[in-house]
Order: sequence, then C-alpha cells, then structure tokens
Amino acid sequence: MIRVEGLVKRFGDRTVLDGVNLDIAPGERIVVIGPSGTGKSTLLRCLNFLDRPDAGRVTVGDLTIDAAHATRRDILSLRRRTAFVFQNYALFANKTARGNITEALTTVRGLSRAEAEARAVAILGEIGLGDRGDSYPAALSGGQQQRVGIGRAMALGAELMLVDEPTSALDPEWVGEVLALLRRVAEKHQTMLIVTHEMQFAREIADRVLFMDAGRVVEQGPPAALFEHPKDQRLRTFLSLP
Repeated sequence: MIRVEGLVKRFGDRTVLDGVNLDIAPGERIVVIGPSGTGKSTLLRCLNFLDRPDAGRVTVGDLTIDAAHATRRDILSLRRRTAFVFQNYALFANKTARGNITEALTTVRGLSRAEAEARAVAILGEIGLGDRGDSYPAALSGGQQQRVGIGRAMALGAELMLVDEPTSALDPEWVGEVLALLRRVAEKHQTMLIVTHEMQFAREIADRVLFMDAGRVVEQGPPAALFEHPKDQRLRTFLSLP
C-alpha cells in the first residue's frame, strides 16, 4: 500500500499542493489529469522528495516518512522504493544507453558492474533498443531517449513508478512508441502514478483517474465514470463538456 496524507507544498506564498490525500493499492495504475499549474508534477516530485513537502506523510510499504522530520537517510530509503520517469528524459549525456541503466542499478540497487550490465542488456532488448546499447543520448531520437528513461525505471523494480508527462517533450511521431511501452509495463502489474495530458491513454491504462485543480484532488474514479459522467463543473469544463 502507498499512502499520502495531508501533503502540502508551497513555493514562497503560493500553495501548490493543498493537503493532498491518496491511497494506491499494489499493482494499481493511477493517472493524474488537470490544467497546467495545478500541482500534478509537484505531487510526483514530492512523493520521493525531489521537492521536499512542507507538511504531510508519505508511506510506501512499511516505510512512513513525515515531511517535518524526514532525515537524509529516510529520503534515500524512500527513493530506493520508487522510480521516476522524467518528462525531459534526464539521461546522463556522457553515458551510453546501457550506461544510463547500469548506473542506476549500481548506485541505487548496489549491484555489481557485471550484474548491472547484464540486467541493462536485458532491459534494452525488452524496450526494443537492443542494438543501441552503445549509443549516447545525442545519437538517439526523443522517443528512444524516453524509452531508455522508462527502461532505467523498469530495471530498478521499484514498488512505485512515478511517470511525469512522458510524452510532453516528444515530437508527435514518437508519442505512440512511448505510450505503447508504458502499456507493456502496466501489464506487468507495476504500481504506477502517471501525470499525462493524453486523455485516450488515460482511458486505456488507468484503473483510476484523478482530476487535480488548485493543488487539490477534486474528483476521482474509474476512467469511464470520470470521463463520461463527471460531477465537478471544473472537470466538465476541462473535458470541454457542457
């Protein structure tokens, strides 16, 4: 079980997350939608303390961290239980595709170099880049770079995968391949929290969709119910429904 309780994040005098509460069951796939600037990406970043919350508690498995008292050791323990897919890929430019995955496994999981490289080679084959292991990010398309980013997250075997707008930086021609890979990851019952503007993808992949506005979860439910029979007027406006 993953639980978020009373999560608050402020930037100066602006409250970006306003007491967010959320439970995620093992294997559940939750998609977060909403207008830009409503705290969706900040929610993901606060869940593994890339942005430190001002208040609230985060529980992943048997680990619970209170934002007010979290130590560096607590945060490292939390990050070992999560994996992050960034919207801008966040690959090391000086490492090959294989090296980017290997680095995560040696640093986060403590695998030996040989074990990490063997795992990286297997992952590259799984994401359709088995022949590009020696390529540096600059030699890969945007779609290929994002697939490496997803592969890096897959390799970690984390309890929770956080996916932040995985197609927002891609040219339209690469969007389909990235979404197809995420569908394959989801089919393995990976617990996922995904922020996206791709509404059809949300319909297809999500067990539950959350609509955020002004730093709060305004409405949530199964995709069919939320998209076809939204209750909140802000959500109806967002979906361009009368």
